Amino acid sequence: MSGERRVLLLTGASRGIGHATVKRFSDAGWRIITCSRDAVPPECKRDPNWSHHITADLGDPADLERFLTEAKDHIEGPLHALVNNAGVSPKSLTKERLGTLNGELEDWHRVFHLNFFVPLILSRAFAPALGRGKGAIVNITSIAGHMVHPFAGSAYATSKAALSALTREMAHDFAKIGVRVNAVAPGEIETAMLSPETEILLPRIPLHRLGIPSDVAGTVFFLCSDDAAYVTATEISVNGGQHIY
Repeated sequence: MSGERRVLLLTGASRGIGHATVKRFSDAGWRIITCSRDAVPPECKRDPNWSHHITADLGDPADLERFLTEAKDHIEGPLHALVNNAGVSPKSLTKERLGTLNGELEDWHRVFHLNFFVPLILSRAFAPALGRGKGAIVNITSIAGHMVHPFAGSAYATSKAALSALTREMAHDFAKIGVRVNAVAPGEIETAMLSPETEILLPRIPLHRLGIPSDVAGTVFFLCSDDAAYVTATEISVNGGQHIY
């Protein structure tokens, strides 16, 4: 790392993978700007590196526009990392998997807006600042984007598959301004989004455990660090080997 204090902008920060990622970057001394639908816990507000949090629902066009304006006001110079972590995965009230034959099409629009279009919108909006910082973008995809998952619905899975493809296209285009673009595809990570029935998948995970948020956070940090200076257009699976089955 250079002597310049680096700046992270991360969405979906209040819990799970986002919260763990903020802690990982804070431990390394980065200045951090975050966004989530919920306010951050009080103990996190005491983190001197967590300089600003914007409470906004990025699925709402008005909130998205407000977030863009406010975040730009707090990024005076270069931006060194953008982590697109915010996402949504609709659940059925009857615990039935939401596939292509059931569920509301409106839910598909909502899922694709937040999981696919918002990362594109944010990446384009902050491209100038990222270019000044020769920074990195990390999109949080999913193992569900590469296989039919027993719990994740079709709208979520296909939005994450589309985000994987978008990562490749962005890596090609953003390289022109010196910005690297990669993705991290978590498997079964112990977060609020995890289905209670997930433990039945343990026999299909070679490491025989569920992941924890810090497993993902460490990989995100690596992709934003100088250790990954020659890594772009890559998607790293963080799933304990589950993808080999």
